[in-house]
Amino acid sequence: MASYDTIPSAAKTKPTPFKVEIPQEKLQQLEQLVKLSPLGPETYENLFEDRKYGISRSWLSKAKKEWESFDWRAHEAHINSFPHFKLPVTDDDGRKHSVHFVALFSTNPSAIPIAFFHGWPGSFLEFLPILSLLKSRYKPEELPFHFVVPSLSGYSFSDRPPKDKDWTMSDEARIMDKFMRELGFEAGYVAQGGDIGSFISRILGAEKESCKAVHLNFSPSQKPDGVSEDDANELEKKGLQRGSEFQRSGFAYAMEHGTRPATIGLVLSSSPIALLSWIGEKFLTWTDEDPPTSAILESVSLYWLTDSFPTSIWSYRQHFGPNQVPGGVHGSPKYRLNKPFGFSFFPYELMGVPKSWVAANGDLVFYRQHESGGHFAAMEQPEELLKDVTDFVQQVWK
Repeated sequence: MASYDTIPSAAKTKPTPFKVEIPQEKLQQLEQLVKLSPLGPETYENLFEDRKYGISRSWLSKAKKEWESFDWRAHEAHINSFPHFKLPVTDDDGRKHSVHFVALFSTNPSAIPIAFFHGWPGSFLEFLPILSLLKSRYKPEELPFHFVVPSLSGYSFSDRPPKDKDWTMSDEARIMDKFMRELGFEAGYVAQGGDIGSFISRILGAEKESCKAVHLNFSPSQKPDGVSEDDANELEKKGLQRGSEFQRSGFAYAMEHGTRPATIGLVLSSSPIALLSWIGEKFLTWTDEDPPTSAILESVSLYWLTDSFPTSIWSYRQHFGPNQVPGGVHGSPKYRLNKPFGFSFFPYELMGVPKSWVAANGDLVFYRQHESGGHFAAMEQPEELLKDVTDFVQQVWK
């Protein structure tokens, strides 16, 4: 009987099935630390419920109480209802790099491979709602696509970046391309991404032959020459205003990640409540509607239980300092997409830009604008993003 964990016959290396199983001692330690961690005192700033100055103390207090009795095992059971694997990839220097991934494989020989790449503070968890939709609609033999969701280096159960190398997004794209080809998709695959995943997807599309098309839901860039902001529609203009405000008052975290990753990594590894404050703020302020607290706690728990925070922020160094990409990855001529490129606009994105700006940086053949949804599109609007991606792929795949 066909199943979603049937490995494609063309795979060069068979991935090893993997089960998420956090040691009980680690869970007990987390529970104890959450209970013992104090909250900071009330201040003028943390009494604002509109998060004008960041997370509110009242939200954090309620979330802390819920976390004290959080049933990780129930979430773990749901996570394990999807096929998980690990696959070793050999880098150009001969080092082995183990990639964790979730996948729904089709047994249809003509299925099209699509890789979904997450960002920070995301993880493979963002895409489970999409995988749930697919399981409800298709049997393995009917599934028209292979859906592969890898964990980027340093996130959850994938190997961490090497400690003796200044890991870059180009390094990560190289590993992810090797990963997809090792799975048997050397003839071609589609890359999809938001946040950091959008940078990885763009680099794959620009540099790797096996990546045949790219779909993004995040593509911040500067206004191209010859393009007027007056041409933007109302949703796009609001997106530009949101982006301007984000750069003015919401970008400090990224500068900290990029310029002082050692410090913030050690700080947020010392207290789960500190980590909840840092990550929880992003889920609350980067979304159209507040996600359930349980969903935020699931994500933060995954970061804490896998010690992922300090190993997951390596990409931010390329936004600041000597590794900075001129013009940004999405605005760099080096990474222009000269192959089929699709884009989904969600109005509460952090740095939404007009269609004309997106089109200036690639061969834009598919574009769809939505009325709701924010930075975590796969989590917030799984139906819409899934339809966009599959419509795009069916349009361009030859």
